[in-house]
Amino acid sequence: MYFIYSFLMGLAALLLAPYWVVQGLRRGKYLSNLAERLGLSFPALAKLPVTSTGAIWIHAVSVGEALSGITLARRLKEGYPNRPLVISTTTQTGQALARERMPFADAVIYFPLDWAFCVRRALDAVRPSVVLVLETEIWPNFLREAGRQSVPVLFVSGRISDRSFARYQSYLGILGFFLRPFLKNVLSNAGAFLMQSEKDADRIRALGAPADRVRVSGNLKYDLELPAPTPLSNWLATEIKRSGRSPIIVAGSVVATEEPHALIAFGTLQGEYPRALLVLAPRKPECFDEAAEFIDESHRKFIRRSRLPIPGPAQSQDIQPSDNSIIPDDVTVLLIDSIGELASLYGLADGAFVGGSLVSSGGHNILEPAAFGKIPVFGPSMENFVEVASRFVSAGAAIQVESPEDAGVAWIELFRNPERMKKMGETARQLVTDSRGATDRAVAEIAARLDGGGR
Repeated sequence: MYFIYSFLMGLAALLLAPYWVVQGLRRGKYLSNLAERLGLSFPALAKLPVTSTGAIWIHAVSVGEALSGITLARRLKEGYPNRPLVISTTTQTGQALARERMPFADAVIYFPLDWAFCVRRALDAVRPSVVLVLETEIWPNFLREAGRQSVPVLFVSGRISDRSFARYQSYLGILGFFLRPFLKNVLSNAGAFLMQSEKDADRIRALGAPADRVRVSGNLKYDLELPAPTPLSNWLATEIKRSGRSPIIVAGSVVATEEPHALIAFGTLQGEYPRALLVLAPRKPECFDEAAEFIDESHRKFIRRSRLPIPGPAQSQDIQPSDNSIIPDDVTVLLIDSIGELASLYGLADGAFVGGSLVSSGGHNILEPAAFGKIPVFGPSMENFVEVASRFVSAGAAIQVESPEDAGVAWIELFRNPERMKKMGETARQLVTDSRGATDRAVAEIAARLDGGGR
């Protein structure tokens, strides 16, 4: 079964190779990290301290998972200072965010491609005592090779979305005679499944996970740490006060082709609040230039964050922005063409839009603005966060809209009713606070492995 799986992986890689080469040459994707993905070279691991204990390896696919794992990673580093902490990601944006927000990690690497020879090299290089996979990214060869080396793999804050579960069910309906025993065998190699909800727990059991290894431990995303101010957020706070710009709308994690929707929503608001400022943050770097084109086509003047004389988030907070870094009165959009600076900007928002929701993308995490007491506004596509979105809307702590025009109207109504706005914001913040605890439960499970004779 594993041979067939590996063969199909190889065939897919062969078919996708031209695309990877083109993207690598045009945008620097894929090729720059190929050596790590193949397990051939891990420069960051060469700097690991020499210890007699194995590493703690945390895998976060991309930005969302990396953000959710910051508190867990910090707790584990504080609790096991003598164990190397290694973070891996799959995407470049996840890699950049992990380096920025987890400077306490001993190494940040790319996760290996799921062929046995790549996985073995990565495991030999990291030498983990435990591997923590955030959410539920199932790689059969990785799980198998980790099991052969007696390295427990724990899925933490696991979830299976409606879309993913329907896809699994579809495949099982067609190829169940092959996939069902294969999935059962793959999942039996995992040490534990710490799922976000009972529904997620039921789904992973239905796919073949051993029932005695499945537990409900909550969602790590509720345990997120409020980000420290950055040079950009400090500058923007000062600039807002100086210029009297209001209201400030932060549209975060906006995906490709969603930018026009965010601009329409903002345009609806501008009809009543001409001094409004939109802070637009695309989800991925490859969308930065396209977002600039959309803004230009909307006949709005804008500033790109990359052209501001302001230090990046990793630079010293003592470096002060230039005195001439101001937003002209005719500029209505600040385009955040950088990674790692969005979270702190939510703290300055009067209104927050969470992207990936006005197009069919499944939505993104609404908890960052909510933790600041801001009311998340999002569109109909929230398949990746159904439970969280439903809970906040039902509690009157978020607003779900059907169109960009509706989003603009929702902000207008909130700004007209400051008491309602304040109450909704406080409810949003309290929901986040009341739902914390997944990190504590995960740490307890991990400690049982590490303190119980882990290498």
